Amino acid sequence: MRDAYHDELDAISASLVEMTNLVGSAMSRATTALLDADLQLAESVIAADTTVDELYRQVEERAFDLMARQQPVASDLRTLVTSLRMVADLERMGDNAVHVAKVARRRYPSSAVPPALRSTVLKMGHVAEEIVAKAGSVIAGRDLSLAAELEKDDDVMDDLHRRLFGTILDDAWADGVEAAIDITLCGRYYERFADHAVSVARRVVYLVTGERAV
Repeated sequence: MRDAYHDELDAISASLVEMTNLVGSAMSRATTALLDADLQLAESVIAADTTVDELYRQVEERAFDLMARQQPVASDLRTLVTSLRMVADLERMGDNAVHVAKVARRRYPSSAVPPALRSTVLKMGHVAEEIVAKAGSVIAGRDLSLAAELEKDDDVMDDLHRRLFGTILDDAWADGVEAAIDITLCGRYYERFADHAVSVARRVVYLVTGERAV
């Protein structure tokens, strides 16, 4: 019985890692769709979110079932409660990728990103991919040193976010209100994506140490 119980705990962890892979791929493809005005790619990101949502549901059900049947205490209970919080963060990361894809779809056949901001948005996409890949490794290996790196990656994302706003608010901005709104929204989606990844890493720190990251 205990072996089966711990197999269930391992399965929850594996599902969380799988979700990091899915949402990372989603944001990567959403970024490409945004920059290249690729409608088909945008639609694929939106459609694939059902897989993320289904994994979210499965992890929740498995965790609640284990709590009801096994009445875990101490570290096992902390694992289940923390997993429920991490899966919620990952589901929201998937939603943020979908939001980016929807901006791309809304502006098709044009790109929603003006030329002056293409390099910044591309960089935000790359940082998002790196940060969620690290989050997956943190979950899989409970790697506290890697978890600390995500805080620095998030600082990079915040700097890029501020750069977007600086460009939009500059007197030289000539791409209009519609583009400014699109970029403002997308900047927020990338920022929140990174924030949720950092939240996942902090929850792993709590899981391992029992202490909440500041």
